[in-house]
Amino acid sequence: MLRPNGSVFMPSVLTLVGIPGLQSVQCWIGIPFCFMYLMAVIGNTLILVIIKYENSLHSPMYIFLAMLGATDIALSTCILPKMLGIFWFHLTEISFDACLLQMWLIHSFQATESGVLLAMALDRYVAICNPLRHARIFSQKLLTHIGIGVTLRAVVLVAPCIVLIKYRLKFYRTTVVSHSYCEHMAIVKLATEDIRINKILGLFVAFTILGFDISFITLSYVQIFVTVFQLRRKEARLKAFNTCIAHICVFLQFYLLGFFSFFTHRFGSQIPPYIHILLSSLYLLVPPFLNPIVYGVKTKQIRDHVLKMIFSKRHPDH
Repeated sequence: MLRPNGSVFMPSVLTLVGIPGLQSVQCWIGIPFCFMYLMAVIGNTLILVIIKYENSLHSPMYIFLAMLGATDIALSTCILPKMLGIFWFHLTEISFDACLLQMWLIHSFQATESGVLLAMALDRYVAICNPLRHARIFSQKLLTHIGIGVTLRAVVLVAPCIVLIKYRLKFYRTTVVSHSYCEHMAIVKLATEDIRINKILGLFVAFTILGFDISFITLSYVQIFVTVFQLRRKEARLKAFNTCIAHICVFLQFYLLGFFSFFTHRFGSQIPPYIHILLSSLYLLVPPFLNPIVYGVKTKQIRDHVLKMIFSKRHPDH
């Protein structure tokens, strides 16, 4: 419904343009995006299957890795099918409620992934700094509570941002969203009303989750490094350090990409819009794509089981 000043009252449908300024080459951009998505789904599914059927991998570290894999599949599936629909088939329209649902799912899965990375860091901290108590601390009951806790934290903290958009913002200057998916600030900035509360709440949620998680992850790894460098035997130091390398790689690529995307979107007014959109899209697609590769290469148990599956299929007689 149009108002006299040209604003739209509670639009029922929004239009996602994809990547502003790059619409003519979006069909080509979709090819590497599709490849990353397929590899993310295949790689993470493979890790989930290996962990499920190998009893030797039912330890906390691998259960957290399975949680991370499931979250990665869900996160990339929330964004990519619709994005490819825009890039390849010009299916740009999305209902307002579906857009809010996509936004809630994307940001909830991002927050869940951050929580799982924190749990993985704490698991490595106890395993290296207090190994005799590790099995007693990280019981099956605690793992279940952590899984439920990180999911509920994400869902509950992200929900108010969605509710504020739905019930507080009524008038929008346009229904065209200059983005490839329904990102919180991309939708909020379309409103003609005062959006300061929405901005403050968005920042509060981001810093509550990321600030808490990054602080404790950093403290855990500082303690781990202190403990590792105090070990007398070089072999023991290398073994302890090697169990952390994959976690550190995943931690760095997730948070560095996230912070770069977050701050350029809010404060990088001089950066072209297509850079914002590409960065935020890659932030959602690169971690699910890289995580199984990093863990597959750096984790001996996963690597051995993948090789065993490949060679048993090539040589069924053996």
